[in-house]
Parts: sequence; C-alpha cells; structure tokens
Amino acid sequence: MKIIGVIPARYGSTRFPGKPLTLIAGKPLIRHVVDRCRQASALAEVIVATDDPLIQEAVRPFCRVEMTSPAHPSGTDRVAEAAARCVCDAVINIQGDEPLIDPQVIAQVADALQDEAMSTAATPLRSAEEYDNPNVVKVVVNLAGRALYFSRRTIPYLRDVAHSPTAEQMAAFAFKKHIGIYGYRCETLRQLVQWPVSPLEKAEKLEQLRALEHGVAIAVRQVDYNSIGVDVPEDVCQIEKILKA
Repeated sequence: MKIIGVIPARYGSTRFPGKPLTLIAGKPLIRHVVDRCRQASALAEVIVATDDPLIQEAVRPFCRVEMTSPAHPSGTDRVAEAAARCVCDAVINIQGDEPLIDPQVIAQVADALQDEAMSTAATPLRSAEEYDNPNVVKVVVNLAGRALYFSRRTIPYLRDVAHSPTAEQMAAFAFKKHIGIYGYRCETLRQLVQWPVSPLEKAEKLEQLRALEHGVAIAVRQVDYNSIGVDVPEDVCQIEKILKA
C-alpha cells in the first residue's frame, strides 16, 4: 500500500497570521513538521498543501508543494484536493502546527489503514486542565478499538462519581484525549469531502463526526504522545525550550 503524508498549511490564521513561516530555532515551523514526517518510514512522500504563494515559495526548496483552492472550508478539503493529484492508496493528514509530531504516531495511524477505511490516534488524558478544557477533544472507543464518539465534553459521564473531585473521576476511568491526525483510504477521503456538514459536526465543530454519522468506522490507535501545537505566538518559546532540552 502506498501511503502519502499531506500537511495543510494556511497563511491567514486568525489568531496567528503567517504561522507556518514563523521561525522556531532558526527554521520555519512548517519545515520542522516536514522533517518529522520524513522520519516516518510508512510515508512514501510528504507534501505541503497550501493556498498561499508565500508558503509555496518558502517550502518549494525542501518539499513538494501543491497549490489548492483558497475557498476550502477545512484542512481536510485542502488535503483531498492535493491527494487527488497523487497516485496513492491512502493519505495521512498531519497538522501543520505540530513541530514535535512523533514519527511513531504517524506510523501507527498508517499501519491501521491496512485493515481500516479511516484511522486516528488517542492518548491518555493526563491532567485536570485537559479534563475540563473544551479545546481538548475526548474520544471513547469500542472493544474493537474503533471510535464510538468524539466530544469537546468529557465523556463518558461517570454516574457513580459524577460529583466527586476531578482527580477521583480520572482515577475511576481511563479517559482518552484525541490527537488530531487522520488516515484515510483514498476513496474514503473522496467521499468524506463530498458529504455536507452533518448535524453532530455542526454542533461540536469536529469534522470527524461527519464520518461517524455516515457510518465510516474510525480505528483509534492508542499512543504515548502528548501533542504540543503552536496556536499563538507565545507557544513558540515553549517549543524552542523543548527542542533545546
């Protein structure tokens, strides 16, 4: 199976304009992501998908770039357009703001596509701050390791200890934090971007719910990785400290 990695990159971020080209330890953020992806042997090729000529010019010397429509409502749509120009069996959608992405996470998501139409990753929920944070997406899985639901709420609801301190609730159940990396068989990706926004997707603002609502099974690989992304300029210093350490 030929699997490619596609990194969607947009210049006009509301909270952090020009984020992909921000220098971190002397290299653009997007270069860090590309370099980490190339360490994942499961990927036959790494591609940056963008709609901005500044990103195109900056990335072209070290990575293949596919220019995509500026009208795309999501990174998934951008990935789908770029993947449609490639000869491959499956695609890994890798976030362009995670310069420390673990190549082993990419490898596990890719491996799941040998038997599944779509895949992603999760890691144990580690802190009370994550437990109550709606920006930290939670996932519950069935006994076969496939997603039952994703939510910005903490799920499942623990009836017997619902009024106990957070620490007690976390001790009572192995809550899972979703990591925003996705693998798709090519046909699954083509179908996904053709379907309209689904009711649950609209409610939670989580694209993966569109797949679940249409009956697409999503394999969830549990990994030992706590994602650290660059959302605002202040995050750059934290990443640089980690890289130096």
